[in-house]
Amino acid sequence: MKYSSDTENFFDKVYAVTKLIPHGRVTSYGAIAKYLGAARSSRMVGWAMNGAGKYPDVPAHRVVNRVGLLTGKMHFGSTTAMQQMLEEEGIQVKDDKVVNFKKHFWDPVLELD
Repeated sequence: MKYSSDTENFFDKVYAVTKLIPHGRVTSYGAIAKYLGAARSSRMVGWAMNGAGKYPDVPAHRVVNRVGLLTGKMHFGSTTAMQQMLEEEGIQVKDDKVVNFKKHFWDPVLELD
């Protein structure tokens, strides 16, 4: 995928929102996209999360799919690292899915505006 400066700016915005996700909470790719005014761009948020490993201050492990599945787990060095990071924050994961997803869900549209 070839990135333009617009893509890089979008990724920077995604990273900025991701840094605001509180410890012990999760959000979704779509929730971040919606907050950024690009509701149909959840896949672009996913691409941004794929590259977040080079930014250690971006808690990409707190971003999951719309039903709480750890769809990005393969980008964390091992298939269990994402789950371990979430569990260290008190979030229970079973079968690659956040348990009580709605309880842990952080919606940037509601929390930041």
